[in-house]
Amino acid sequence: MAMSQLKTTIGHGVDDIPSTPGKFKPEKSSPFFFNRLRWYTSLSKLTLWFFLSLVLLLFLFFASPSSSPPRHHLNGGAWGGQEWERRVRLSARVRSTNKAGHTVLVTGAAGFVGTHVSMALRRRGDGVLGLDNFNDYYDPSLKRARQKLLERSGIFVVEGDINDEALLRKLFDVVAFTHVMHLAAQAGVRYAMKNPKSYINSNIAGLVNLLEVCKSAVPQPAIVWASSSSVYGLNSKVPFSENDRTDQPASLYAATKKAGEEITHTYNHIYGLSITGLRFFTVYGPWGRPDMAYFFFTKDMLKRKQITVFEGPNHSTVARDFTYIDDIVKGCLGALDTAKKSTGAGGKKKGPAQYRIFNLGNTSPVSVNDLVSILEKHLK
Repeated sequence: MAMSQLKTTIGHGVDDIPSTPGKFKPEKSSPFFFNRLRWYTSLSKLTLWFFLSLVLLLFLFFASPSSSPPRHHLNGGAWGGQEWERRVRLSARVRSTNKAGHTVLVTGAAGFVGTHVSMALRRRGDGVLGLDNFNDYYDPSLKRARQKLLERSGIFVVEGDINDEALLRKLFDVVAFTHVMHLAAQAGVRYAMKNPKSYINSNIAGLVNLLEVCKSAVPQPAIVWASSSSVYGLNSKVPFSENDRTDQPASLYAATKKAGEEITHTYNHIYGLSITGLRFFTVYGPWGRPDMAYFFFTKDMLKRKQITVFEGPNHSTVARDFTYIDDIVKGCLGALDTAKKSTGAGGKKKGPAQYRIFNLGNTSPVSVNDLVSILEKHLK
């Protein structure tokens, strides 16, 4: 740029500029020429310094940390930022005047059981923060409707996955949770034939990720989580007892829940996490999952469609121990209230911690044939 200006202003030809830089000499030396040369050289240096300074300022501006926390974008939303943190803290704040109020992280909060448990916790004044990934295992609009129900009660449901370690650690940085109610899971038995990896991803990998974050938390929370009656598998003895064998799972779903029990026991033993597992027996009630038998049986009956009823081993009648959602909620809250504190801190165990497993159901199985008869009677 500077050489071009010299050429144009002074009027020398190309032959006047030697191939070796810095060797240019005019034919006639004069004070006027050298003054002009010094002026153009100074101007070029100023332009260069201005350009370099501008680049440096722009670099510092974009490289410097923002005054507000960063936002992390997900498929359905984003987390992070001052407003997001404010909503998290507000939702997790204990409302009860009782000093024993819990601060609970509920995973799977927009699910069937998660919604009812979250509402019950809020009604009694506990701090509640929800977490749900709003997947499409069934129509997500049902979860969105439950989310609105929770929001009307002041419960914020963070949209995110339990496999997102950064998100979980951020939640524990913002809120010191006393308890975790872990209800997030890939449910259903037959769906495993279509998407087996989803069960491993949620029921095993997601559980381990959550336990990893909980073990490092200060303080460590007490954990109550949803296992399943399906762990009894091929065991034909009824009614089931917590001491019965659970080493013959009959589905991938059951196998992942059994694996979850072994994994939680390991974290309890090594890291001092207080853990309670609840083996749910077929849950029914308002806001239930549309893939449950009583829902799709009802739907098919109303549409005058034929109903398919599956038989058990050796052509036996299939029966389920149906448990109403309110009873499940009572069991979940009871487990929270009686859970002892974890004994570890920052990933180090300081003493033996509580470990429990309970059946959450009743002793009155209902055959699927009887269920169909009851529905037919009331839908006529």
